[in-house]
Amino acid sequence: MRVMGIEAIYQKPNTSRRHPEHKVYPYLLRGVTIERANQVWCADITYIPMAKGFVYLVAVMDWFSRRVLAWRLSIGMDTDFCVEALQEAMERFGQPEVFNTDQGVQFTSAAFLDELERCGVRISMDGKGRFLDNIFIERLWRSLKYEEVFIKAYGSVAEARQGIGAWLSFYNDERPHQALNYRTPTRVLAQTRACGHVDNARGVAHMPTVEQQKQAVSI
Repeated sequence: MRVMGIEAIYQKPNTSRRHPEHKVYPYLLRGVTIERANQVWCADITYIPMAKGFVYLVAVMDWFSRRVLAWRLSIGMDTDFCVEALQEAMERFGQPEVFNTDQGVQFTSAAFLDELERCGVRISMDGKGRFLDNIFIERLWRSLKYEEVFIKAYGSVAEARQGIGAWLSFYNDERPHQALNYRTPTRVLAQTRACGHVDNARGVAHMPTVEQQKQAVSI
């Protein structure tokens, strides 16, 4: 059914609604090789179904290491929880050269963009309807939902926050990633931040371009 594009028809939370009056920035990462930590960060929002209702989850990720730098849960689609996650990520890990998001109203809001522009971060946005432009965090959502969310049916927001937090800690600190030469995101981030460049001699994987990653997903 997935290959044929067949799916059930039901109402889904729209996490990428665009504001017609907000400025949209061009996508800056086509053909770019990701080769160091803090070169590119991204953020995205997904919905988390619970036993009754759902909540929203935003995460900020470093593209090179795949580490989740900060995250927040919210019962609504306001902008504040996205800004708080961004602020926490920059307070803990510095700032990226480029920040990529979709065109959702939370990420095109003045409150969110002002945080990036104040720090001189270049802003990149996916093309409309092009989920593959932010493929790394889309993979994170898939793993989180199939390995944690869908099998738990959280009974409360507190339960969701605890379960998601535990899974993200496992993802960051314990699970080895094939694309990172079987290292954890936390280890790769720490190593590349310490040396300031990619050390292929020590086995840190050289990341393919974004376009190559998209092609691998579509095969």
